Amino acid sequence: MNGMHIETAGDGPDLVMLHGWAMHSGIWDSVAARLQSRFRLHRIDLPGHGLSRDCRLDTLDGVVSRIAAQLPERCIVCGWSLGGQIAIKLALRAPERVHRLVLVATTPCFVKRVDWPWGMEPLTLQYFMENLARDYQQTLSRFLTLQVRGGVDQSKVLAQLRSSLLQRAQPEPNALRAGLQILLTNDLRAELKEIMQPVLLIHGENDVITPIAAANWMQQQFRQAQLKAIPHCGHAPFLSFPGLFTDCFDALRSYP
Repeated sequence: MNGMHIETAGDGPDLVMLHGWAMHSGIWDSVAARLQSRFRLHRIDLPGHGLSRDCRLDTLDGVVSRIAAQLPERCIVCGWSLGGQIAIKLALRAPERVHRLVLVATTPCFVKRVDWPWGMEPLTLQYFMENLARDYQQTLSRFLTLQVRGGVDQSKVLAQLRSSLLQRAQPEPNALRAGLQILLTNDLRAELKEIMQPVLLIHGENDVITPIAAANWMQQQFRQAQLKAIPHCGHAPFLSFPGLFTDCFDALRSYP
């Protein structure tokens, strides 16, 4: 896939899964077996991450172009966090291929703005950007800690995130900076109304990176959308509650 690593397994409708910043496709291990029993699962390592480390990550549009050219026909695209923004752009870029959209703990705008209160403080992301070169490991560790905040099982999920990160080569530093730049600058709010595909939103009620209020707002923008809110859950619902997470996909059956 244009230099990107992809793992495919299972039978059924095609389901493409896109991970978040600094991670890789192994992050889906806790739900892969359940999903593979129902879908043909395509797990992608985004450019600069995991086994796609030698593939350059530059801009959001650049990543979308790479993936769009290789999408299966009439597939479901599932994106977590940064991967969710990529999924949104894929639905707009290749509507003939993206049949359904699943957005996990994502938002059209990651940072707070005058007219958008449901984001992170820009200074937080700028801090991560500035400290990547100075203390790479500590910066990643702090970001992982932020992802589990608000959940009832913070220690367990943090251990899973750290273990998954170590399973493959560290992300390429330039890709990490490019990914943070995407999170810091992109605002997709105006584009949501252009999405015609049915959308399933899966969100932790206690997510501090992408607040549940952002998911509630998004649900109102899409033409056809369902929101599955998971109580006592932070930014990684597939790690905190893997069974509940995969059960959410049953909602896709209600779409024509």
